Amino acid sequence: MSATPANKQTARRRFVFLPWNRLMIYACALFVVFWSVGPFLWQMSTSLQLDKNLVSGNPTLIPDPITFDHFINIFVGKSFHRYLLNSVIVAGTTTFLCLLFGAIAAFALARLEIRGRFGILGFILAVSMFPQIAIVAPLYVLASQFGWLDTYRILVVVYLALGLPLVIWVLFGYFRTIPQSIDEAARIDGARPLTIFFLVTLPMSLPGVVTTGLLSFIAAWNEFMFALAFTSDINHQTVPVGIANFTDVHYIPWGDIAAASVVVTLPLVTLVLVFERHIIAGLTGGAIKE
Repeated sequence: MSATPANKQTARRRFVFLPWNRLMIYACALFVVFWSVGPFLWQMSTSLQLDKNLVSGNPTLIPDPITFDHFINIFVGKSFHRYLLNSVIVAGTTTFLCLLFGAIAAFALARLEIRGRFGILGFILAVSMFPQIAIVAPLYVLASQFGWLDTYRILVVVYLALGLPLVIWVLFGYFRTIPQSIDEAARIDGARPLTIFFLVTLPMSLPGVVTTGLLSFIAAWNEFMFALAFTSDINHQTVPVGIANFTDVHYIPWGDIAAASVVVTLPLVTLVLVFERHIIAGLTGGAIKE
């Protein structure tokens, strides 16, 4: 059967406009890439340039000459490794506790028969909506009364309270996608709820766990206001506060700040690239109900 003129015209239009559609998609993708990577590349370039070039009237993207003095200065002169260690301890402990308590709470709300589960979820979400600036003063008073100022403990407790709602909500949606028949089969074999959680549900939910873990780690790693309010010495201050301390009254060390920003960002970028597949699967897994 020969094609009608209308069908031929439609096919010709598709043939003509399809390359343009692809071109627009690639152009938009390149724009997003440059928009996201551009600031980091500029920071990298800044960290490799001399101070006199940074304050000149004609800044350039390509360093000439290349220097590593800023990286040496932040570790030798400003003890930046101490801030990094503090951030690793605080963010790592916060992530572990968020995943432990948040995953158990999400499992109970998603897999067990609990009345008013959505009301509980709504309450958790409502609690997390308080602006941080509104609670920093009361928390400071409590921390002072407990003797927790200038300790890792206060930062971990606060970050845990901030991170748990996100972990519970994300894992709740992910746990709901797992068929209930799996839990029923485990109960027939005599498994208790915690046994089902640790040996059945948790291994099957690895993408969701990795995603929420990374989100919690990044949030704790980048948090500034509470770390600034609750710590006052280098022994417990985290990376954002450490970078803020580089600035003097009459001088801003742009090269040192850029070098510290590069050092802080690289671990996060590496984690995201390593766990990319798990992150995508974790973010999209809760969108479909089995």
